[in-house]
Amino acid sequence: MPGAADGGVTRCDCRLRARGGALIAAAHIPKRYELCDLWNFRYEGQYSHAERAHLAAHQFVTQYPVDKTGLLLIGNAGTGKTHLAVGIAKALIQDKGIECVFYDYADLLKQIQDSYNPSVQATELGLLRPVFETEVLVLDDLGSVRPTEWRWDTVRLILNTRYNDSRTTIITTNFPDEPPGAFAKKKKRLESNTPNYNELNSEPEPEWTKYTLGDRITETMRSRLHEMCRTVRMDGPDCRPFKHSSFG
Repeated sequence: MPGAADGGVTRCDCRLRARGGALIAAAHIPKRYELCDLWNFRYEGQYSHAERAHLAAHQFVTQYPVDKTGLLLIGNAGTGKTHLAVGIAKALIQDKGIECVFYDYADLLKQIQDSYNPSVQATELGLLRPVFETEVLVLDDLGSVRPTEWRWDTVRLILNTRYNDSRTTIITTNFPDEPPGAFAKKKKRLESNTPNYNELNSEPEPEWTKYTLGDRITETMRSRLHEMCRTVRMDGPDCRPFKHSSFG
């Protein structure tokens, strides 16, 4: 490696690129998002709500690993949360040689459940080891499947393990950062105060408009996320009909 101007040692760019290529391949970024990065995340016009989130993403990459606090990206579906999360991971890999791994929350839980089948070669420990040990974990769409005691236990294990080991986690979720029951109480008030409320709201609602993050992962784990991550809100219109399908 060549010497730095101040007499120190700098990492050879070619070695960093080679390591970055290997880490990108090992990051499990889905093909749908493989073109996403921080440089092609656009937010002009009606998407200007995402400008602050984009700035937070750049600051996160710049400050890492001096500041290893994670990020919790919260917003409606289609506001660009996954795009930003993948962009952060790719920037950390390519610019700094940091190991990052991407997991979709629902897919990860399914893989763990499938590992209990004797005919499946993977084991629960084998599946969870990279989730526990990777330097930066991107956990996409937290809370996307209906909660059960087993799912709550699994989320608790993942988050607590990474918290106790001081590892960085980047999380995206569609669910509002509110305690359990907040939406149910609001709906009950509206039903009691609005004539024909149920007739006026007869269309099926997406899960993320009926439940909170506390409903999906428990209040204890929501509190833990606040210790692990800085919250970045990405409220705004669904960008996917107007953007590349990987906007997320």
